[in-house]
Order: sequence, then structure tokens, then C-alpha cells
Amino acid sequence: MSRDLRPPVDILHYEIVQEQASALGRMGRTLEQALARLREFDAAHAQEMPASMQPARRKLVMEAGQALWMFVVQREATGLRDSRHIMRTYNVPGEVQLCMGPGLARSKPGSS
Repeated sequence: MSRDLRPPVDILHYEIVQEQASALGRMGRTLEQALARLREFDAAHAQEMPASMQPARRKLVMEAGQALWMFVVQREATGLRDSRHIMRTYNVPGEVQLCMGPGLARSKPGSS
């Protein structure tokens, strides 16, 4: 039977870093999926987008903005402060960047 001879603090630190990396990966995949849905929607309506489809598109933009916000916050929690890399790597549209923020993706009852 092998014994882990590392001090408990080292083991705890390793577990925390491992969970941070896992959460960062989940947030990155969520952002990728939200951006893909927006791009697919735009591609499907590239010729002409009827006014009736604008609310659906706006919802996708807001969802991508929320996913971006969560990813940026998770990165900052791990010490990665420069979000320009995310914007370039994931090719985040400016309108999604403008929607980035807490709670913006959800509309509150009674608000317009």
C-alpha cells in the first residue's frame, strides 16, 4: 500500500488547482457553444433576417455575453487577468462583448 508523503496543504492546493482548471474548461466550452449557436443562426439567416427573428438573435447574443462573462470571471479567479486573448482566440463579436456582464442574459418579469 503506497502512502502519499506530501503535506496535506500540498494535496489541498493540488485539488483546488485541478478544480479551477476543470471549471475553466467547462466555461470555455460553454462560451464556444454559445458563440457557435449565434454563428449558426446568423449563417441560416445570412440572406435576410425578418424582424420577427430579431428577438431570437438578441437572446443568442445575450446568452453568449453571459457565457463570456462567466469565462472571464473564472479566468480572473485563476489569476489570468488579460481577456484580450479570449476575444481573439474565440473571435468574440463586439456586440457579444458589449453584452458581457452579470445577469444581462436573463430578462426580469415586468421589464422591457
